[in-house]
Amino acid sequence: MTTFRTLDDIDAKGRKVLVRVDLNVPVKDGKVTDATRIERAGTTIAELCDKGAKVILLSHFGRPKGQPVEEFSLRPIAWAAETALDRHVRFAGDCVGEAAESAIAKMKEGDVLLLENTRFHAGEEANDPDFARALAANGDFYVNDAFSAAHRAHASTEGIAHVLPAYVGRAMQAELDALDKGLGNPTRPVVAIVGGAKVSTKIDLLMNLVRRVDALVIGGGMANTFLAARGTDVGKSLCEHDLADTAKQIMIEAATAGCAIVLPVDAVVAAEFKAGAANEVVAIDAVPADRMILDLGPKSIEAVGQWIDRAKTLVWNGPLGAFEIAPFDKATVAAAKHAAHCTRDGRLTSIAGGGDTVAALNHAGVAADFTYVSTAGGAFLEWMEGKELPGVKALER
Repeated sequence: MTTFRTLDDIDAKGRKVLVRVDLNVPVKDGKVTDATRIERAGTTIAELCDKGAKVILLSHFGRPKGQPVEEFSLRPIAWAAETALDRHVRFAGDCVGEAAESAIAKMKEGDVLLLENTRFHAGEEANDPDFARALAANGDFYVNDAFSAAHRAHASTEGIAHVLPAYVGRAMQAELDALDKGLGNPTRPVVAIVGGAKVSTKIDLLMNLVRRVDALVIGGGMANTFLAARGTDVGKSLCEHDLADTAKQIMIEAATAGCAIVLPVDAVVAAEFKAGAANEVVAIDAVPADRMILDLGPKSIEAVGQWIDRAKTLVWNGPLGAFEIAPFDKATVAAAKHAAHCTRDGRLTSIAGGGDTVAALNHAGVAADFTYVSTAGGAFLEWMEGKELPGVKALER
């Protein structure tokens, strides 16, 4: 694994430490509705405070497009952070200039200060070197603890790491360790579960995985595209027929790499997608013309379980069916619970990520039982696609 400087390498007492966190959290009526990202930053913040650092937080929030917009101010986030972190969090009305400098000058060892939205300046998303230097002027060290923003080459995620001594925060360190176990240096066999609606959004992901895993389980709406490419009639199911050649190419790449492609052999079908809709289980080659596939059938669920049993490492992105509405959540819940059981038994390293995936695992009640569940969204997906993440690259020793 690539090596990074961590908090173990930093002498923080009395020093100003700029910590890039991701406080781009959901807010409704001025209140944070999910503080998970704030809470994950808590370990790094607490450790630095305990070491006597002056902790200065940098973050973006929303898309203000390079100018101050009141609805995207981080001030309400500072109030929520006090609760989530169980410590006082001061706030400065800008991330550079006199407002930031004045607030920092008043800090004592162990204090926490949140600076205003970095995206209130056009130089942030442009990764402007002058803006990166202006940010860096506020600190002695830089710590990046925002893996979820690491796929963006912005001033506060990439540029500043070239100006100050740069370190990995504990949350990002945990993420990088987990991802290394997932695809970097995994224990084999490695099985990937990829679901979701469309192949078109995950072409790069699928192409990368078939070269790196031993088996690829494909579910959700995207499985229909692969089935159709093999000549199976999928009725009224969601299907990208125009991507048949792409699906065939992915299957050819998999065969060349020795990766098994696992597709449904039976399915739960219905005439409409709504709660409690009349449904039936049919063989995958017997889908009625007026029905749509909404979940895996029992034989397919059993097959997925068997692949999980064979695996030492599982990487998961995307649900296996339309899990948002019962009864079409059975496959996703069954696979999630089985993977969680194997993980608890010490037989499986399980890494999952992506918004729908996190929601599905929470729906199944097993997110806490997986080895690691990433909330990084786009950064997690780009890592699975095999792409270099600028915010991570900049931190390498």
